Amino acid sequence: MLKPQINHQSQSTKTLFPFENSFLHGNGGQSFLLQVQSRPSSSNKAPKVRVGFSSNIKAISIPFTGRNNTFTKVKAVVTVKRTIGSIISDVTLTPGDIKDLLGRSLQLELVSAELDPKTGLEKATVKDFAARDSFARDGDDITYRAEFKVPLDFGDVGAIYVKNEHNLEFFLKDVVLEGFPNGPINIACDSWIQSKFENEKRVFFTTKSYLPDKTPTGLERLRGEELEKLRGNGQGKRGFSDRIYDYDVYNDFGDPDSNPDLARPVLGGTEQYPYPRRCRTGRRRSRKDPNLEKRDDLIFYVPRDESFSGIKTVQFGAKAIYSVLHSLIPTLTSSVVDPDRGFPYFTEIDKLFNEGVDLPQKSKTSLINVIPRLVKGVADTAKNILKFETPEAMDRDKFFWLRDDEFARQTLAGLNPYSLELVTEWPLKSTLDPKIYGPPESAITKEIIEQEIKGFVTLEQAIEQKKLFMLDYHDLFLPYVEKVRGVKDIVLYGSRTIFFLNPDGTLRPLAIELVRPPIDGKPQWKRVYTPSWHSTEGWLWRHAKAHVLATDSTYHQLVAHWLRTHCCTEPYIIATNRQLSAMHPIHRLLNPHFRYTMEINALARNALVNAEGIIESTFSSNKYSTEYSSFVYGKKWRFDHEGLPNDLINRGLAIEDPSAPHGLKLTIEDHPFANDGLVLWDSMKEWFTDYVNHYYPNPSLIKSDKELQAWWSEIRNVGHGDKKDEPWWPVLETPEDLVEIVTTIAWVTSGHHAAVNFGQYTYGGYFPNRPTIARTTMPDEDPTEEKWKFFLNKPETVLLNSFPSQMQATKVMTILDVLSSHSPDEEYIGDVPEPSWKDEPVIKAAFERYNGRMKEFEGIIDDRNANEDLKNRNGAGMMPYELLKPFSKPGVTGKGVPNSISI
Repeated sequence: MLKPQINHQSQSTKTLFPFENSFLHGNGGQSFLLQVQSRPSSSNKAPKVRVGFSSNIKAISIPFTGRNNTFTKVKAVVTVKRTIGSIISDVTLTPGDIKDLLGRSLQLELVSAELDPKTGLEKATVKDFAARDSFARDGDDITYRAEFKVPLDFGDVGAIYVKNEHNLEFFLKDVVLEGFPNGPINIACDSWIQSKFENEKRVFFTTKSYLPDKTPTGLERLRGEELEKLRGNGQGKRGFSDRIYDYDVYNDFGDPDSNPDLARPVLGGTEQYPYPRRCRTGRRRSRKDPNLEKRDDLIFYVPRDESFSGIKTVQFGAKAIYSVLHSLIPTLTSSVVDPDRGFPYFTEIDKLFNEGVDLPQKSKTSLINVIPRLVKGVADTAKNILKFETPEAMDRDKFFWLRDDEFARQTLAGLNPYSLELVTEWPLKSTLDPKIYGPPESAITKEIIEQEIKGFVTLEQAIEQKKLFMLDYHDLFLPYVEKVRGVKDIVLYGSRTIFFLNPDGTLRPLAIELVRPPIDGKPQWKRVYTPSWHSTEGWLWRHAKAHVLATDSTYHQLVAHWLRTHCCTEPYIIATNRQLSAMHPIHRLLNPHFRYTMEINALARNALVNAEGIIESTFSSNKYSTEYSSFVYGKKWRFDHEGLPNDLINRGLAIEDPSAPHGLKLTIEDHPFANDGLVLWDSMKEWFTDYVNHYYPNPSLIKSDKELQAWWSEIRNVGHGDKKDEPWWPVLETPEDLVEIVTTIAWVTSGHHAAVNFGQYTYGGYFPNRPTIARTTMPDEDPTEEKWKFFLNKPETVLLNSFPSQMQATKVMTILDVLSSHSPDEEYIGDVPEPSWKDEPVIKAAFERYNGRMKEFEGIIDDRNANEDLKNRNGAGMMPYELLKPFSKPGVTGKGVPNSISI
């Protein structure tokens, strides 16, 4: 997807095609359907020459005189996409608007790829106005046509200028030039074209890709100028129609101007709070803290072409998210009398799926239309309810969340497969300062482990045979326990959970350790819980699991999901657009993997990870959520561990073995995420290898590619600048280096994100399976006689009181439902080739092989899920593992791997 060329702020952008509902970007002003009629014939007019607008290239407009020995007739077919956004009811077309729309709203200029051999200057462009073809209609596409007389010595067309003569923006899909001896020339645009009154004319290159030193001489200036315009000058506030890509720190999570309690630290740029960079917006500064940006914009800036497309329906994707955040959640909040009230019985939780939650009637019209999956109207009444679909995991087995084997299985095949690690040392010991956090030794002893293993092996043998595994949230959460406990009704522990690998390849939980550091004059507190058939110990075990799951849910959402995919990808997108030309082959390779990510990240900063947003109000980390993600980024994030093979090796879940499939031997053979993920990784890497080797047949081309080297340098030194001095950064000197880098980036945006996102409602929709917060301490932590007696009499009530409140649970369930949904315009991995790939035979053939592997992979997953010997993905009432299945229909499906982080 090429991007529009805009380098200044716009205040009055308008859209040429009708929008239906307002959301995020795309509603910059009035909206009309462009009605362009065929222009009057100019055959009786004399030839004339015009100087091209803001460029140094001259433009010639020549009537058709039949001089075929001098000119070639070339036809242009222009496809404009009908989009949606908002309908403004009181808007009308003025006579001047109508006159402007009659045939002269879209001007095209052909740009030669060659310099004039006589003058050494750029050749004059050839221009014409495009007129709407009122008979051509392809779904949501509108067709315009133009005809050019191109001089025979014009040379190859290398680019096209597009000028929007009207005062409304429109979305240009592509231009196809027909009439050349070597066949049609395709120019993919996929870009918003602003009015000439807002911005200068735009340039788009043909689908032919060029390394910088192979750029045709007639395009060299345009290539450089385009990159300069995309970089901007780092000054001023960005406007709606701008497309400047620049960097800034995360200084907009908080809002101290409205409430001092909403102050949040700046993340990025300091040793205390390291973080990736985001896209610069240039908003004005906070009155209370000049280091912070104000949050007074309803819509956060992203470059214009990074915004969501206008699709027919508003019931999926970003528009549904926006409706949930800005309509449904406020409506739900206003209807709740006591936001702290929990669920008194488990049957009350079931009512969310069976009966629903009453909503104020005033919300009915808009919400039913926008979110019909969630908001239902009751027949023959004015009643409006929020009613949840039963999550598939619960639908298959209502009691799945209670089972220890399922608790363990989900570390391999559930929502967060990124935390389990092999135990390699004993005894377990903290690396935190004992003066602050207490004695570092774990309370999980050899005796406890061997008692739970029940004589299968000794502890030493279990470690040697790689049979002990752990969820280690001790050192990663203990520094935040005291902070979080300072917030009302939130409890946090540092924790360790130990699992044993059974002979049948399944995991069994052995022990949970919960730790509280010294707080309020009290000494360190730690306890170990084990599975038990005894009622008291059994209920304590269930409570301990709930605390571990709340911690795991927080880590999953803030680290495995937000930080490692959304947040860390934004610098890759910015650097790609700033340093790699739109005609660069690596730009075209990576661009599908960046679709919509910056927009969804802006939405997250607006209402999900912001102060008192959804995450803070419903997850255990509360107001320390983004700060916590910075803490983990500083401690653990490494680019060289973000690819799947190295991630598995780093956690002890695989070792290198050239004789094994994918070159890795898995520690747990029946590991659904790892097994499926490695097939996907290898297939992606094979495609990237074919692609890279085509354009870089030898290492010297990598080293001499100035754009590529600047791109990688900027990712390291600016985008992830707080990590720039780390020794683990890969070098970029060979095609193999480049393949590993781009495969890692693409894996994060596709396989990694799909694995941690699209199962959120399946596994988290029934929140006892994955509570996002724990509101009470363990019953045996400093218990009073009254507290302990109440636990013994009402253990179920005590557990329910620890779960999220009704308000918290319904908020989370609502947003998880929408986040788990695929949009109808989703683009899946290996599914549809980019235009530039189709026009290069070698690349086209490589992609067809890639597509074939993806289709084959679907069958591999089906076969694995049907294999009764694979007990981690096949069993009575068990969810099959389909999160890495490449393709999906729209909606909440628990499968499908989009190219990009599109939601």
